Amino acid sequence: MSYALFGSAGNPDAFYQSGHKASVEMPAWLAKHGLTAYEYQCSRGARVKEATACAIGQTAMAHGIRLSIHAPYYISLATNDAQISANTVQHFIRSLRVAHWLGADRIVFHMGGCGKEPRETALEKAKASFAAVLNEIEKEGLGGIYLAPETMGKQNQLGNLEEVLALCRMSPWVIPAVDFGHLHAVSTGGYTRKEEYAAVFDRIGEELGAEIAKHLHIHFSKIEFTKAGEKRHWTFADPFGPPHEPLLELCAELGYTPRIICESAGTQAADARQMQEMYFRLLGIGNR
Repeated sequence: MSYALFGSAGNPDAFYQSGHKASVEMPAWLAKHGLTAYEYQCSRGARVKEATACAIGQTAMAHGIRLSIHAPYYISLATNDAQISANTVQHFIRSLRVAHWLGADRIVFHMGGCGKEPRETALEKAKASFAAVLNEIEKEGLGGIYLAPETMGKQNQLGNLEEVLALCRMSPWVIPAVDFGHLHAVSTGGYTRKEEYAAVFDRIGEELGAEIAKHLHIHFSKIEFTKAGEKRHWTFADPFGPPHEPLLELCAELGYTPRIICESAGTQAADARQMQEMYFRLLGIGNR
């Protein structure tokens, strides 16, 4: 029987406070704390050297840690700037090379902003740019890794659920990354009830199939927001939403086994562990 996976986005404060310095040590540290997933951060650029990435991947495999990576924030699929568009393709290519070295099976990315164009126009531009990215990936022989557009938390960003699904329909190697903190922020306070979480799984199942919905890639954190959407990530000890309990109850009840990456501000491993412990309690079994 398979279970949901829980892990950390990047390296938490506690990792460094315990004397560790290098990401190659993270898989063993996560396994020691009972976690099973790690999202390696390339958000400021996919610059890690091949030898380092391979070492992280080998350590992760030895400790049973599933790897994903977060692609650079600089990706902008709807841009009208030719140089930014060319750079965007290269961000994908470099991220895929890193993912292959790591042995990561998926790359989470942001679609980018709308600029001054209507959302519909920006989305069509993003789809055309993404088609060029997919073509370049095939030419470079870098396929076999899932690309996961992320639901976004600001009103002026592409990445609502329907926009994410529009990209996912373009290739079987594109799957959604659902950030419920972002959805909470962009809806200015939604996603507090189990029914709201369930609607996301249902919609993805309708469009992409039950298996993709069952094994969804999820980001989770508490987020402060304004009318423009996301303002700041917080921790589970802070008084912000969304609540994680309805999500975990839904997963336990319906047999969903997502990979849940916690993006709390500095406490992402501890908060991931808190979610994992609740999930297994709901299943009536001890932590695995």
